[in-house]
Amino acid sequence: MRVSQSLVPFAIIALVLSFVNAYDPSPLQDFCVAIDDLKGGLNMPGNTNNQVGSNVTTVNVDQIPGLNTMGISLVRIDYAPHGQNPPHTHPRGSEILVLVEGTLYVGFVSSNQDNNRLFAKVLHPGDVFVFPIGMIHFQVNVGKIPAVAFAGLSSQNAGVITIANTVFGSNPPIYPELLARAFQLDASVVKELQAKFGSI
Repeated sequence: MRVSQSLVPFAIIALVLSFVNAYDPSPLQDFCVAIDDLKGGLNMPGNTNNQVGSNVTTVNVDQIPGLNTMGISLVRIDYAPHGQNPPHTHPRGSEILVLVEGTLYVGFVSSNQDNNRLFAKVLHPGDVFVFPIGMIHFQVNVGKIPAVAFAGLSSQNAGVITIANTVFGSNPPIYPELLARAFQLDASVVKELQAKFGSI
């Protein structure tokens, strides 16, 4: 039996599709045993005596190997009065934050294609806010007492890129003239920021 040349592309497509449907789409395992010696925990407040007045305590696959392939992690964020979790992004996960104590002003900025719109809200205990994957977002304690929030992330290791540290603290430093033009600043201001964030 001879196959028509016009049917060969369809046969190849059918073969490829059969392989595509033959894989296991989920990386999840049946189980993964965690370790017993987790240091600390989320019941202890973090030290907020730093430049930004906040502390993020992370529980991800680095602390609990049992989270491997589970696609989840958790953080506790402590904020001093007027402390902030400065603008940052998580390249590998969305975040859902619940405020437990205090008052926070939180928000994220949409993409350039959406005209960089700010979505923000003041949160009170029990309020929830979602930060979509990859969006630059922030939290700041607008109250007079410390604040505490917990956040779940949709990745075993969502990663974090703090915008100011990344742009002004890169190693080696980004050319000051490039940043001066991008941020519409004098190059001397950029060099001052780079010195503050440690890249020069």
